[in-house]
Amino acid sequence: MSLDALKSELPDYAKDIRLNIGSLATEPSLTTEQRGGTFIASAFATRNATVIREVLDEFAPQLSPEAMTAAKAAGAIMAMNNVYYRFTHLVGGDYPKLPAKLRMNVMARPGVDKATFELWSLAVSAINGCGMCMESHERAVREHGMTTEQVQAAVRIAAVVNATAGTLDMEAAVH
Repeated sequence: MSLDALKSELPDYAKDIRLNIGSLATEPSLTTEQRGGTFIASAFATRNATVIREVLDEFAPQLSPEAMTAAKAAGAIMAMNNVYYRFTHLVGGDYPKLPAKLRMNVMARPGVDKATFELWSLAVSAINGCGMCMESHERAVREHGMTTEQVQAAVRIAAVVNATAGTLDMEAAVH
């Protein structure tokens, strides 16, 4: 299976999502590794088994084993960080001043270059809605030389992967 299989599962009312998946699968502003890892990390963030399976079928062959592990790690670590940092940001008070006391070693040694891992973390943070994390990772990728267009491309991928999962979930609920 692949993205074609995923697109075929989308109903006609989600034609725009289907078209966006197709165009983003070859997004030229990102490298093959950046693009594939963004799709994979975003798929994991949706928690939708069908999306995860089809995205892996499409993009896993394009990644090295190290990059594949790093994309999964971005999805995993940001699932934790996005909850924690969204809480500290929204509640405020003394919480942002306290040490997180959460292990995040993969952030320092992700197995791919730092800019790429930060880009994947940004995409997952966009799906999970953590403003503090989005700001932090956007700043990091820009400091590593990524362009506005590259950042936008990663967030567009995250948005479309998330919309795909949401549409499939809605369809499953009514059928």
